[in-house]
Amino acid sequence: MKQLTKAEEEIMHVLWQLEKATVNEVIEQLPNPKPKYNTVSTIIRILESKDFVDHEQIGKGYKYFPIIKKTDYSNQSLTKILDNYFQGSFKSMVSFFMKKNDISLQEMEEILKNIEDQKEDSQK
Repeated sequence: MKQLTKAEEEIMHVLWQLEKATVNEVIEQLPNPKPKYNTVSTIIRILESKDFVDHEQIGKGYKYFPIIKKTDYSNQSLTKILDNYFQGSFKSMVSFFMKKNDISLQEMEEILKNIEDQKEDSQK
């Protein structure tokens, strides 16, 4: 799966949220200052060429929708970060974020509980 630029990722987050949208509907969801129509339209066409987005024709216009799930992209991105910055060690990554973000013991216990719950669910 290809990596997205910051602008492409921003558009994808809107499309994941809306599920289907015109260029104008995407623009409405973006923060101020709003980008120009042509800019958003170009980014969406790039996303289509990267196989992240597809469209359907509605009258004379188009509605765009994601064909890559947000969870799939998130997993791929996190794996890349894990491999590139933490030599594939989840323990190193968690340790880094604990030190950097001053995570409390209670928050860490909640994270560990969530991991255990997910392990149990995946083993069922």
